[in-house]
Amino acid sequence: MLMYGATDIGMVRKENQDSYEIRTDLPSGHAAGVVCDGMGGPAGGQLASGIAVRAYMDCLARLLLSGMDTQEVRQVSREAVSEANRAVWSAAREMGYPSMGTTLVSAVVCRSGVLISNVGDSRAYYLSDHRIMRVTRDHSLVQDMIERGEIKPEEARFHPKRNLITRALGPDETVACDNYICSVRRNDALLLCTDGLVNTLTDPEILEIVRASAPDRCPALLIDAARGRGAPDNVTALLIRNSEGDESS
Repeated sequence: MLMYGATDIGMVRKENQDSYEIRTDLPSGHAAGVVCDGMGGPAGGQLASGIAVRAYMDCLARLLLSGMDTQEVRQVSREAVSEANRAVWSAAREMGYPSMGTTLVSAVVCRSGVLISNVGDSRAYYLSDHRIMRVTRDHSLVQDMIERGEIKPEEARFHPKRNLITRALGPDETVACDNYICSVRRNDALLLCTDGLVNTLTDPEILEIVRASAPDRCPALLIDAARGRGAPDNVTALLIRNSEGDESS
């Protein structure tokens, strides 16, 4: 698997509260990527996303073992999310930022697939030559409204309450994450991203950029396209591509 990422402050914000990390050399032999989008004011959001990224990845490095099956990796990722949540929750209280928090979406490459975990509205997408499919479910007010039939999916990108999330790392001492297992075919890809990307580009536009771009250039080109639309929020993209010649995972 090839993994590349990029992040950008956007065209409006005064600082970048997104954080991401890629580790292709974990001691267990696994590769992983994580993306977080902080919230809670200028200082709190940036701090929260950075703490969560480090805590999540450090827990993976400590607990993952070579030869683990997908269900065992799922348990490790859940523990890593819990540890990241506790780290943000503790920091919020120690530093006096009660509203500090962050989203999280992650991918751990296993022998039998890629395990996706998420909390909040940062997303994972599966992309093939002709299709883009959202893997994760947003923990957000507008997603709840869509499922209740109150708004249409295409209205969510412009809804005035689109930034209100219903689950995040940090506000509570414990948090639940969702988990998904993806089998990634050769030449297909996974994209982890913050809402700064999906609120400026449509799914077909994202697919077209990914299809037309070299993997190492793709995150930066997605960000360039978002900036071309005004990028009112921070933008982060992390691409995982099952390259030609790799075994399907």
